Amino acid sequence: MNSPRKLPLIVIVGPTAVGKTTVSITLARRLGGEIVSADSRLLYRGMDIGTAKPSLQEQQEVPHHLIDVADPDERWSLAVYQPEAYRAIDAIHKRGKLPFLVGGTGQYVRSIIEGWNIPPQRPDHQLRAALNAWAAEIGAEGLHKRLAVLDRKAAEKIDYRNLRRTVRALEVILKTGERFSDLRDKQSCLYDPVIIGLNRPREELYDRVDQRIDQMIADGLVEEVQRLLDAGYSPDLSTFSAIGYAEIIQFLQGEIDLEEAIALIRRNTRVFVRRQANWFKPDDPRITWVDATDVVADDIEAIIMRRLNEEN
Repeated sequence: MNSPRKLPLIVIVGPTAVGKTTVSITLARRLGGEIVSADSRLLYRGMDIGTAKPSLQEQQEVPHHLIDVADPDERWSLAVYQPEAYRAIDAIHKRGKLPFLVGGTGQYVRSIIEGWNIPPQRPDHQLRAALNAWAAEIGAEGLHKRLAVLDRKAAEKIDYRNLRRTVRALEVILKTGERFSDLRDKQSCLYDPVIIGLNRPREELYDRVDQRIDQMIADGLVEEVQRLLDAGYSPDLSTFSAIGYAEIIQFLQGEIDLEEAIALIRRNTRVFVRRQANWFKPDDPRITWVDATDVVADDIEAIIMRRLNEEN
């Protein structure tokens, strides 16, 4: 007896500033699609400029999901995101629409396309407090180095500035006695994914990153961060470890000047782009890579339609 055919899922991945938003909106509009965000930074209300969040007009052109679903002081882990993404994708299918999973948070994307079975692990608040106290002594980077000793693969995929994720990985390791990276048991994807990767030459991508950062500053990134702090959100929130917010907070607290903050945002974004490559590798046979420098939406649409027709 044949198993039921899986429903399609269009996945658009690639590094920051490569052009995922524009391409995905164009394709979703043409193909009767809706977009499910796979970007951990777009979850939070009030964090618009620094995350390059799709504009209200863009969100009106095509329905978007898992954007502006939490306040900055709410914690959204992968264990929270994955079931919400499944619900959004299934609801889109029920409406007879085509779901697009779009974003650069590799952990989010791969949890869906690889069907990760995320192990339930209740937080150990006492252990977590001890790990945070240790981080206060040796620094976030120092704690990250300790994680690398215990679980190199997990450390490679966690930015040392993301203290919350480093602490979480160490917490799971110390509680279970197993490596955090080994606990992501893979099942099979619930959908039939068509994965499109967008790339550009590195220097071109860096130029686009610089232009985006300049535009963020011009659009009022400093004022956005100040509004969030004025609203009572602590500058120490893990949410504000996101690139752009952390550096502007340093500026607002008088630790560095604005030029230094901008230079740090540029440098840290470049590091982030290189880290994203660990999640979306050029030799991954599941991904059809397309040069976004020259590509037009017609080319990607043809790839998608060919793949969908092959399955019918």
